[in-house]
Amino acid sequence: MEKKRKNIGVFLLILTLVLVVISLEVGKYNVSLTRIIFGQITDSLDYKVFFQLRLPRTLMALYAGFSLALVGAFMQTIFKNPLASPDIMGVSSGASAGAALGIILGGGGFLTVTSGALIGALLAISLAVYLTRGRFSRQLASFVVAGVAVNALAQSILMLMKLLADPENQLSSIEFWLMGGLGNVTLDKVFLGLVGSLPALILLLFLGRQVGIMALSDGEAEALGVNLKVVRPIILFLSALVVASLISITGIISFIGLVAPHLARLWLKTNNRKTWIVAGLIGANLLLISDILARTLTYAEIPVSILTSLIGAPILILLMRGNGKL
Repeated sequence: MEKKRKNIGVFLLILTLVLVVISLEVGKYNVSLTRIIFGQITDSLDYKVFFQLRLPRTLMALYAGFSLALVGAFMQTIFKNPLASPDIMGVSSGASAGAALGIILGGGGFLTVTSGALIGALLAISLAVYLTRGRFSRQLASFVVAGVAVNALAQSILMLMKLLADPENQLSSIEFWLMGGLGNVTLDKVFLGLVGSLPALILLLFLGRQVGIMALSDGEAEALGVNLKVVRPIILFLSALVVASLISITGIISFIGLVAPHLARLWLKTNNRKTWIVAGLIGANLLLISDILARTLTYAEIPVSILTSLIGAPILILLMRGNGKL
């Protein structure tokens, strides 16, 4: 079994490298990665396409796919719910409402939309955690109910923003943001995403032992020294910060955080640190594949969230049919 797990890890790493090369080279304007590496290209257009378009979106696909899948694995573990995903606490809905508000009030500029999405997501998770305070704060169901309530509230605000939006300009911008995409990602935006999410992601990895223990019952976790009243909200807030920092730049990206952890557990038959890293690699590959298809299938670029859903939903259905359960 251990050899099989190593083989899966090696396969995913090789697949990631292959997809990175394809992502850097393929598009409406093909670029030779080999010629760029060895300095054999003098055309400035090739360098612009590579460094201003291909490299940023490839890096973001790698990092965002890995991070969203890792957070999804954490969510499914601490909630003991295979349907849990990064937006279970209303993070995505909060980000959507905040982004819509930024488009309407801020003119749709990058900083206003990104800031609105980030603030909206963090307000959503803060409200959800606040609602679970008190004597019920350790009960798992209270977090789920709070997430449902916050999600419904954020969706209502989003619908109101759509109603108030200018149908000719603002409404289309809101809808396009909600469908997600990596086409407008630059190296500066990649840096902003790293600054906002990487510290939280590192802290989450340091809390991996506690997350693993929380896969047990709440009573067993507390007996092993995990203070659920403190640790669970911290993990939720850090997860929300990672997701919010990324989707504030890329827009909503569906199914990565839901499907990748399932595939990792199916292949490795475990749920530990190695499984989470494998889930991250699967998420990175899924988003890379989706982004490559998004810019090559048709003349006009397809929003990446459409493709992640088209890829992720059938995988989830096959998992259900194969296992009889998730």
